[in-house]
Amino acid sequence: MTDLTIDDATLDAAERLLGVRYTDAERAQMRDNLAGQIELAVRRRAVKLPNALPPATLFDPRLPGFEMPAQANMNLPRAAPALPGADEDIAFAPVSHLSAWIASGELSSVRLTHIYLDRIRRHDPALFSFATVTDAVALSQAERMDALLATGTWLGPLHGIPYAAKDLLDTAGIVTGWGAEPFAHRVPETDAEVVRRLAAAGAVLLGKTTLGALAYGDIWYGGRTRNPWNTDEGSSGSSAGSACATAAGLVGFAIGTETLGSIVSPSARCGATGLRPTFGRVSRAGAMALCWSLDKIGPICRAVDDTALVLAAINGFDARDEGSIAAPFGWDATRPAAGMRVGYIAADFTDRLDVAALDIVRGLGAVAIPLELPDLPYDALRHLLFAEAAAAFEDLTLDDTDATLARQDPGAWPNSFRKARFLSAVDHIQLDRLRRRVMRDMDALFGQVDVLLAPAINGPMTVIGNMTGHPCLTVRAGFTELRTRQMPSFLHAEIKEADGLSHTVPYAITIVAPLFDEAAALTLGRALEAALAVADRRPHLV
Repeated sequence: MTDLTIDDATLDAAERLLGVRYTDAERAQMRDNLAGQIELAVRRRAVKLPNALPPATLFDPRLPGFEMPAQANMNLPRAAPALPGADEDIAFAPVSHLSAWIASGELSSVRLTHIYLDRIRRHDPALFSFATVTDAVALSQAERMDALLATGTWLGPLHGIPYAAKDLLDTAGIVTGWGAEPFAHRVPETDAEVVRRLAAAGAVLLGKTTLGALAYGDIWYGGRTRNPWNTDEGSSGSSAGSACATAAGLVGFAIGTETLGSIVSPSARCGATGLRPTFGRVSRAGAMALCWSLDKIGPICRAVDDTALVLAAINGFDARDEGSIAAPFGWDATRPAAGMRVGYIAADFTDRLDVAALDIVRGLGAVAIPLELPDLPYDALRHLLFAEAAAAFEDLTLDDTDATLARQDPGAWPNSFRKARFLSAVDHIQLDRLRRRVMRDMDALFGQVDVLLAPAINGPMTVIGNMTGHPCLTVRAGFTELRTRQMPSFLHAEIKEADGLSHTVPYAITIVAPLFDEAAALTLGRALEAALAVADRRPHLV
């Protein structure tokens, strides 16, 4: 490194960027030793660290004294109606029905796979929900599932069910491009653990669904993934393709990931049912790392029961993921919602549809309990995400390859990564301490209630729940006429339409549960799904 002369003007500019002020005497003390500090930083940058290598300090959502909730045995009703005659009706059926038809021999996995592959061929050119379609792999796996069933071997509820994996989950010999131009031709040698577990459960891989580049938004190197309810707009992200394909009936179910809203937001936007598991419950081995202390993997489906079936298959400790936590999972779907204590942050319930959902919860016999959150700068916690993400993809910034990414607006990753270089390490530690404070606050709230009901997108719970590691279930709550200017800012940036245009879109509500108690969210979600009676409505696809 060449000599670095640091004068008062340089220090003054740096202070302004970091929001601090020093005296002339304090600057004089720093001038002679800052160069060495910078030199060490530059030397460290020369050491290339692989994406999968986590920090030495690992996040654990469990506070001292935490006790794992008791898990019921899995108990889901297996009854299904008669097999429909129309392929479209079969395609939109929930996994629980598809599973029953396959197990009984009424429907073959090969036929179901052909149905979905045909729908992908017809509809995905307008949706851009698939990065890669694995026709040959899918049909081969489906044939094997049918052959096993013919010999009396049934691998479980996902036996023969076609699904898609978000294209940041490694698939051996199949491009896994992370939605980003620098990785568009990346072909891994092994499967991600989630993909391996789904194969063991008998699921059939239809292909890889799109994600916004490096797990943000819905713009990837193939274009913009669309909302099946209105293809003039994006599907939100980053699990853009997984939510779109599921809502459009192109798959039985899909796998998404969430760092800060990437299951909740596209599920809400596309009208799918998304389950974000507790941090650490599902292995991330073989998945692109965006933020080691925040990344989570979960199912996106068309029904609440289906999310439980998928979670049961992918749940489990994995030593290859250093954030993995051993936790059993079970759910008795016959448990009633009556008597549940349902908390809600009263200040967040300003929309009539949120209020209507809360009224339905009361009608189910649950007890609605208004709660308050401490007045804290929750949005500041997003800087933890920006810092980790900038570290995960440091080479893109330092090598200037971030310019190859299609999305280049002020809110896109290239600019966020560059800005993150100016975040203070001291502030970062203080944010981590604030995160611990919020974890304690959430623990106290769950001492009063069984679950929390929250708007799917508006309000602070998306930030809070991700930072604390709590699970949540997002379910369709109805439909609304929405104008672009009414959308939250992080969604508005992803919408193509001119400001002020009105259109009908799904509306969702989210249920947040205590750590490792996804069953509580599923119980209320199942009851809400039945009472709302809007889950079966389909988007009109040309």
